[in-house]
Amino acid sequence: MDQVQAAFWAAPPVSRTITALTLVQSVLVHGGVLSGYNVVFLPSHVFKLLPQIWRLATPFLLTGPKLSFFFDLYFMFHYGSQLENSARFSQPGDFFIYLIFVAFSIMLTAGCFLGGMVFTSALILAFIYTMAQDNRGKRAMLWFIEIPMEYLPWAMLVITLVMSGWHGALMEATGIAAAHLYDFLTRIYPTFGGGRNYLTTPAAVQRFFARHNPRLGSRGYGTAFRPQASQSQSSQNSQSTRGWTSSIQNPWGGRGTGRRLGGD
Repeated sequence: MDQVQAAFWAAPPVSRTITALTLVQSVLVHGGVLSGYNVVFLPSHVFKLLPQIWRLATPFLLTGPKLSFFFDLYFMFHYGSQLENSARFSQPGDFFIYLIFVAFSIMLTAGCFLGGMVFTSALILAFIYTMAQDNRGKRAMLWFIEIPMEYLPWAMLVITLVMSGWHGALMEATGIAAAHLYDFLTRIYPTFGGGRNYLTTPAAVQRFFARHNPRLGSRGYGTAFRPQASQSQSSQNSQSTRGWTSSIQNPWGGRGTGRRLGGD
């Protein structure tokens, strides 16, 4: 238990916070303490005179039932932590801006256009897509089949299509679309199109997260990033990444479209 607690507090701040909030809210909803109707995305309740603004966040913090509860929490914590600690999000607060942009894009597409009410699986698939793009050329295990890492999000989308139908697949595909849009605006277009990256992290956000990022160490004359993991540690992390997909049939097959809540 102490090791789990230590690992949790050693994780980067945004990932551990959204995982903890997802755990608490999902336990309350699936335990019958809180009605799912009060946390899902309902535009008619958000865009009104007295808006229920919490519905802008709570649809991203609700897992599926049964085994999906554990898998969703694991995927959110594992891939969120890896992304937040990756070279792509090297500046404090970069991952937070990424999360806000991706979540807003998912809400517009999955919520406003597709009528979805729960976006957790789409957010997780966005994490996986970004992780796959940053690890192109590596291999991942999907059940007992080894595939290129960049194909992993699409393979998981096919599984959702088979198990949950077109609407479920379209809901999760909005996560891929949101993550790709972020990648295009921040990396592809500035690098290959000669454009400018407008999705920069504000200085105030950087200062806030610099005080809470475990990758940062304080000095008397400033702040410095801790060095990246050694080659041997990176190799171990790569090996641990290759086996996670062997049990995805339950969380990704049973999610559905996010409409199977008791309080709907």
